[in-house]
Amino acid sequence: MFQILDMNQPFRWTTASIAVFIVCTVSFFVADIPIALWIQGHQNPESKVIFKLLTRFGQSEWYLVPGFLAFLVFRKQKPSVSRASLFVFSAVAVSGLAADLLKYLLPRARPGIFLDGGLYGFRIFPLMHGWDNAWNSFPSGHSATAFSAAAVFSILFPRFRILFFFAATLIAFSRIAVGKHYVSDVIAGSFLGLGTCILLHTLYFRDKPDEQALTQI
Repeated sequence: MFQILDMNQPFRWTTASIAVFIVCTVSFFVADIPIALWIQGHQNPESKVIFKLLTRFGQSEWYLVPGFLAFLVFRKQKPSVSRASLFVFSAVAVSGLAADLLKYLLPRARPGIFLDGGLYGFRIFPLMHGWDNAWNSFPSGHSATAFSAAAVFSILFPRFRILFFFAATLIAFSRIAVGKHYVSDVIAGSFLGLGTCILLHTLYFRDKPDEQALTQI
């Protein structure tokens, strides 16, 4: 996966970005509303509890705080662990900031607004309205966090990459299940998180001893 989207392969990266844009656009016009309505209409109390629990693991503080603390604690004793922790912190922080910037520049109504009042889509003049959580649907920040963390952990612990991405997928889907995002929001956020990790790895964290050392822990 990481070789396919390697930042040193601009054509592949550009192709992947265009493909994601097309998928999100098609989903926006064709799939987002029907899927949101179907999911909201086919949930039971038990599933709602499960998805509300799962969605919490997409909160960035779960990764930022331990990552930064580990970076500080192990700087002298175990530089490899400290650098890996900085990798986790950086990927989650940068992907989160990028998601917040896009939310501000491309304010989109959350599913709740459509379900309550029938409003759907983006605001025409985003900078005039300021920050409004009800219009912060695109992209999904939780999905960006989940996939940036999963990508980092997959690089550090490649034997468990299937588990990491399976967990990230569940977290991303939970954002749809709890009615906070549409499918296209989640796809865009997930790709943003994955791309952030690959970019940082290519520019700053590639071919460092931290990865080899951590896989042996």
